[in-house]
Formats: sequence, C-alpha cells, structure tokens
Amino acid sequence: MNATVRTRFAPSPTGSLHVGNARLAVLNWLVARNHGGSFLLRIEDTDVERNVHGSEDAILRDLRWLGLDWDEGPEYQGTPAPGGYGPYRQSERMQVYRDAAQELTDRGLTYPCYCTDEEVAARRAQLEEGAREAPDPCAALTDAQRAAHETAGRRPALRFRVSVDAPVTVTDVVRGTVEFAPETLSDFVLLRSDGRPTYNFGVVVDDIAMRITHVIRGAGHLPNTPRQVLLFQAFDAPLPVFAHVPTVLGPDRHKLSKRTGAQALEEYRAQGFHPDGLVNYLSLLSWSSPSGEEVLTREELIAQVTLERIGASDVVFDPVKLRWLSGKHIARMGTVELVRAVRPFLPDQLPFDESLLPEAIEAVRTHLETFADARAQIETLLPASEPVTVLAEEIPVLSAARELLDDAADWTPDTLKAIVREIGRAANVKGPALYTPLRRALTGAEHGPALVAILRVQGRERALAQLDRARGEAA
Repeated sequence: MNATVRTRFAPSPTGSLHVGNARLAVLNWLVARNHGGSFLLRIEDTDVERNVHGSEDAILRDLRWLGLDWDEGPEYQGTPAPGGYGPYRQSERMQVYRDAAQELTDRGLTYPCYCTDEEVAARRAQLEEGAREAPDPCAALTDAQRAAHETAGRRPALRFRVSVDAPVTVTDVVRGTVEFAPETLSDFVLLRSDGRPTYNFGVVVDDIAMRITHVIRGAGHLPNTPRQVLLFQAFDAPLPVFAHVPTVLGPDRHKLSKRTGAQALEEYRAQGFHPDGLVNYLSLLSWSSPSGEEVLTREELIAQVTLERIGASDVVFDPVKLRWLSGKHIARMGTVELVRAVRPFLPDQLPFDESLLPEAIEAVRTHLETFADARAQIETLLPASEPVTVLAEEIPVLSAARELLDDAADWTPDTLKAIVREIGRAANVKGPALYTPLRRALTGAEHGPALVAILRVQGRERALAQLDRARGEAA
C-alpha cells in the first residue's frame, strides 16, 4: 500500500458522537496514517429534518479532543493549513450532485418518478406482504403522462434504472465476497423531489470526487453497498476497498447506539477519560495487535492497525476495560502534564497550598483511571472529618509522632522521612504497627498514600492538630 490511501469519516449532524461511530473515525484515521495517506472529514447534512443545531460543532470538538486531525476541506489547495481545514459539507455541494445526476440522465440511466410518498409506501407494504415487486410505474411514462403530472403540480424525484440479471458482488476485506441477488435490487432514488441527494447517491458522488480509496464503515451499511457498486460502475469509476466492521454491542448484547444508551464522547471528556486511552480502546473493538499487547500508544497503533486484522464478529463494549486503559495512559504521563490535565477537575480553591499539587498528584497517581478521579484521591491526603478510632496500644506511636513532628526543623520530604523512621524507633514499632495508626490518626483511613505525602499536604499545623485530636479521642 502507498501514500495514495484516502479514507473518510462521514457523520450526520443528528446528535453527539458516541463510541460506535467514534470507533469508525478512529479506524479510518489509523488506516490513513498507517499508509501515509489522507483522512477526510465529510459532514452528511442533507437530511435537514434530522439535523440538530450545534451537532456539527460538537462533532468537531470531539474529534479534536481525540486527536483525529483531518487533512482537507473545501478550501484545500494542496498545502497544509496552519489552523486546519473546515470539513466538507454535503449541503454545500448541491451543484456537484445535480451535475452528476445530469451526467447519468444524459446517458439514459435515470428517469423522473412522480409517485407520491403515499404511493411508494403502498407499494412497499405490498412487498412486505409477499407480493412480487412490479416495475416502477414511472419507468416508462410517455411525454404526455409526464406533462400531466407536471400540470398537476407533482415534482419528480430522479430514479436510477437498475438493469442487472446476475448477482452484484461486493468484495469486502472483513467479510469476504458477498453476493446480492438481482431480484433484491430495484430502481432507486438519486435525487429527491426537492433536489437533495439520497444517501447512496451523495456518498458515491463524493467518494469519487474525493478519490476515496478505502470505505471503512459499520456492518449496517453493507445492504447499501450493491446499489453503490452499481453507481460506481455507472460513472466508470474504480471501486474503493470496502471494509464493513462489526457492530458494537452494549453489555446487554444489544446494539450500542445513540438511541440505546450509548454514552456520548463529550460525557467521557467531561468524566476525565484520557483521550489516548479511548483511542486505544476503540481500536481494540474488533482489531488486535500482532504482538498481543493491549496498552498501545498512538504511534504504536498507527504502525500496527491494518484492515486485514479486523474480525467479523460483533464486539461487546466493556466500560471497565476502557477505564483500565485510560488509567494505563494516565500512568505514562509526566508530572507536569498530569497536573495540567487534572487541574480542571479539582476545586478552584485547593484545601492546601497550590504549590504542593504536584506532590499530591504523584502520591495518588497509581489510583487514577480518569483525571476526575484526582478529586476523590486527593481527599485521602486530607485530615479526617469524622472521629478517629485509636487503640490504647497505639497511643505511644501518636505521642512520639506529636513530639518529633512538633520539633521538626523543617517540613521537607527528606526531613519528614527521617522523622517517620525516628517515630518507629522511639515507639519501638515498625511496618504496619507504625504506619497504620499514624495514617488513621491523620486521615481516618488505614490504607492510602504515603505518610510523607500526607504530612506534606496537611502541613505542620493541621497534622499536629489531627494527632492531638486522635490522642484526645483515645483518652
């Protein structure tokens, strides 16, 4: 494969991106980057009745958050744009579709259809009842009949004449060779009566114009493919490589979609998931690394993802594994980068000196699966809000700690480490017998971050007050 590979992600602005269609964006982006090709973004917004205000902006935000940059747009002139390009929008390409439709009409491959929606629905109902499909009554109208329809105010749709007597074959990277019997294919609409292109027509015209080499999409689009193949052939255009990837199912094994409870990407962003963790997880839905590794960087995914390793079976979305992968990517972050990422999820005013935040984050980072987890984890460093239970035999430890910490020359990590060791010697304890009563007195919990981190965050005054409080409660 070479640098001519061109893929596209073509969402409709009918709502937020969810993991099902975001996974398609990830695969298209990775395949393009793997081959040094181009990844295009095309907004399919001609179904105006279903478009949702603000949806396109939300889609662009989600893709940028995932780091899925696209390479071209309507203003593309063959050179990179510093701020990136806007996406292609089908609503801005209406003349392109009209010209393409005229080309097919000039070759006698189309005809105007004056059937009303009710008449079309009635024929469809007859088919569902088992009746044999009859030719479209508009396929052979005389000029007089057409004129009568026009006089009656009927506006025609434009239909494509399907003339096949052998199965239409679709070669798919994921599913192999799939055949569609000719009797399952009837004449279909290219342009609606208001001039808007149908899905199948707009997709093919755009894929040809944009020189798309690989069409990577969900398995639900496979039934559309034979009609699209006929259109590619009608335009004498080469067929792209088709890859219809498996459906993503929810934990209940029902299809995961916007309508069945799939969480929007913006919610994952708001919950503090690492975007690289999400890209990593979405890539593993039907694909696996040759190495068997699951925690993969973006660079490793680009180097390894190929269509040939995508399986054909439906896959189940696992939110637990997604959190785990998010945590693995968080664990790889440097301290400065991690602090910057978690800061928006913390209170504006921290309950300790802001300069101590890097130390606090380092103390709890192994417990972070999302950036939002930092808020609850940092609370494990703070003084207990409830009364503390202290055993009588633990009083000597707390008393030694109170005395030695009060006399501390400074509150630096090295000094505090030495004092904790000295507390153990003074109370003649070590291990859990030393750490457990101290941690419980300071935070109310028997397990948690390192003692030095707790002392650093709480500071001398609060730490001593906690020790006094614990000893008083034990008296």
